[in-house]
Amino acid sequence: MLTKIVSIGNSKGIRIPSAILKQCNIDDQVELIVELDSIVIKPIKRDKRTGWAQAFKDMNNRGEDNMVLDQSVDTEFEDWQW
Repeated sequence: MLTKIVSIGNSKGIRIPSAILKQCNIDDQVELIVELDSIVIKPIKRDKRTGWAQAFKDMNNRGEDNMVLDQSVDTEFEDWQW
C-alpha cells in the first residue's frame, strides 16, 4: 500500500486506515523500531487483565461486590433433577 507523508506540526506522519489498525490489534499506542532502512510499527501487547485488581477494589469501596447467587442456593445441586 502506498501512502503519503503528511506534516503534523514540526513532525511528519502517515495515515493508517482503520481496517489495518483493527487487523493488527492497534488501539492507541505502538512501538516504533528502526531496522536497517525500515520503520517497523508494532502493537503493544498488554495483559488483558491490566487494571482488574484496582477495578475490584473500587467495586468493593462502592459496595458493588455482592454475591450473584444467594448463599442459600444449593450449589451441589443434590436436589436438582437433570
